[in-house]
Amino acid sequence: MIINPGNLNESFDMPNVERYKNIKEYCDRQGVTLVAVSKTKSAKAVEALYKEGQLDFGENKVQELSNKASGLPPGIRWHMIGHLQRNKVKYIASFVHLIHSVDSLRLLKEIEKRAKAAGRIQDCLFEIHIAKEPGKFGLSASGLREILESEEFANMEHVRICGLMGMASLTPDSEEIRKEFRGLRKLFEEIREEYFKGDAHFKELSMGMTTDYRLAIEEGSTMVRIGSAIFGPRA
Repeated sequence: MIINPGNLNESFDMPNVERYKNIKEYCDRQGVTLVAVSKTKSAKAVEALYKEGQLDFGENKVQELSNKASGLPPGIRWHMIGHLQRNKVKYIASFVHLIHSVDSLRLLKEIEKRAKAAGRIQDCLFEIHIAKEPGKFGLSASGLREILESEEFANMEHVRICGLMGMASLTPDSEEIRKEFRGLRKLFEEIREEYFKGDAHFKELSMGMTTDYRLAIEEGSTMVRIGSAIFGPRA
């Protein structure tokens, strides 16, 4: 028997509304923003979840993000959660809600330039490397402070730093994950006290995905990025 691949793909593409509602209810109770990670999912799948009331969607590739945003309702808040190359910033600078993955001063300078050209202020998070895997992106604590203390950063008027983001190690060791999340929260609190005291915008701690979002929330996350628990085959 030949299976229609379109139908097969659709079963993995469309949101599982029951699972979504359970996760959203849990996040709402904790006062945490749910970002539905829609990378590789169709515009139809995003629209279906938007009709359920979901506003925040995360993408990790600029071209895919731009394509979806151009054909979907303007009320969607798009989050760039993947590694962002400087030469791609111009494609999303006019509309992206929040960039989670600022990991260098050079990138931040490009975001400043493009946001200025678009006549807007771009909200951003600094990505911090907290995992044991060396291949993951992110700043060190010292690298972050170096940016925050730079003259270039002091002169920026079109970027707004709203907090930090981090990805924990891919491990079954929950205590290791907790340790990494706890360390990121400690850094977040230190940076807020040292550089953003009294700044109401510096409030987001984006950490936690499908496999570890409950741990992340317990350790102080204000924003979780969940994909496979929301999109996928029905049970």
